Amino acid sequence: MRRMTMKRAGWSLLLVGALVAVGAAARNADTGRGEVPVPSAQTTATSSSPAVPSATPVAKAVFRPDEVDAAARTLPRLHSLLVSHRGDLVFEGYYNGTRRDRPANIKSASKSVISALVGAAVDRKLIPDVDTPIVTYFPDLARDPDPRKREITVEHLLEMRPGLEGTSGRDYGAWVTSRNWVRHALARPMFAAPGEEMEYSTGNTHLLSAILTSATGKSTLQFANEVLAKPLGFSLAPWPRDPQGVYFGGNDMLMTPRQMVAFGELYLNDGQVNGQQVLPESWIERSCEGRARNRRPGNPVFDPNGVIDPMRDRRYGYGWWVHDIGDYEACFAWGYGGQYIFVLPSLDLVVVTTSSPDVSDERRGHRRTVFEILERLVVSPMAGESVTRTR
Repeated sequence: MRRMTMKRAGWSLLLVGALVAVGAAARNADTGRGEVPVPSAQTTATSSSPAVPSATPVAKAVFRPDEVDAAARTLPRLHSLLVSHRGDLVFEGYYNGTRRDRPANIKSASKSVISALVGAAVDRKLIPDVDTPIVTYFPDLARDPDPRKREITVEHLLEMRPGLEGTSGRDYGAWVTSRNWVRHALARPMFAAPGEEMEYSTGNTHLLSAILTSATGKSTLQFANEVLAKPLGFSLAPWPRDPQGVYFGGNDMLMTPRQMVAFGELYLNDGQVNGQQVLPESWIERSCEGRARNRRPGNPVFDPNGVIDPMRDRRYGYGWWVHDIGDYEACFAWGYGGQYIFVLPSLDLVVVTTSSPDVSDERRGHRRTVFEILERLVVSPMAGESVTRTR
């Protein structure tokens, strides 16, 4: 993945002189925001020559595993938190009875895995390209009364822009209890022309799983283990299937936190592992080139407590979300309840969290705190590249 740069120009000026560095360190020392404790960055300067910036070295914020651990222990829903920096696992913590070898239900982070499998299939010409119309794999669409459905492509499904009404949210139950998930998803009415508007829907990625099954002649599980899991050094466990036997596309996959780290590092390293090109670099880049979302009328900006959504401006690529963490752009897989794989290329950083997937009103507060820990206790210190190793 190309190394994405910090978005704010002020940060790029840190190397200009010691005076600017002092100002940056002071910002890092600010502990006034939020509830998560942060390491205090101390600055040292002399006043013997007020007209000239001091040349005294400035102490940078340091990544402190003990402080990350203390903050993590305040989260009753958290199961694991892992931090990999430059390929080195610098923090690994398990909480609330979770073990290292216990697979997590990664929920909708599965969508990022499905996207990777589509990339592998396109690379092998099993799927000609992302512009392939999905009617190629679902010929019944040729008889659908709405001709726009025949314009839907594989890329539209990857970007959540087929124009079909979704199967998630309040429509999820009716979909997963239907006799044929693929037919149900394709029968949804069109609310926009393909490519125009985003509507997040697990039905879209399940259609991709069905396409993979048809295009490869193998189950999604078998293909995933051959082209993705095996090169990464593990095997995926079976996960649920629909009534026709198609593996659930975009939900309920099982991975251990360390397997999630390995998957994130594949994207950090431009699709390579141990010198093998598992996914094309161009696929990695396209996956993380998020497009702005068009918010449909009726989609709330605020959560049920009236708090504005802190990630309302997040973007979406090929099954990956894109959003700024502090001053750094992150590409991340996101599953319900707090299952995350964060990839921050400009910091050579991968962060994984798993959490309880149970339905709970506290999950939004949990998400905010996870992001606070990530930004203030991981990303900000890593930006200073002063790291102490894990316990």
